[in-house]
Amino acid sequence: MDRRIDELGRIVIPSHMRRAVGFETKTPIKFEVVDGGIMLRKACPTCIICNADKNLTEVKGKYVCEECRQLLK
Repeated sequence: MDRRIDELGRIVIPSHMRRAVGFETKTPIKFEVVDGGIMLRKACPTCIICNADKNLTEVKGKYVCEECRQLLK
């Protein structure tokens, strides 16, 4: 399936594809350049220091992993 980018740089992801991966309205999406293409995935919280995505604690709207929390003490 092909889509065109509009004048504002937007594309439409077909609804059946969004449903297949669980993208709903206002789902935060992370964009990455991979092998000359663009990968989209659900954005998940990561540690603001090391980018880990496990054992996170939220501190004033930011996330810090347990290992970095120990280093900050």
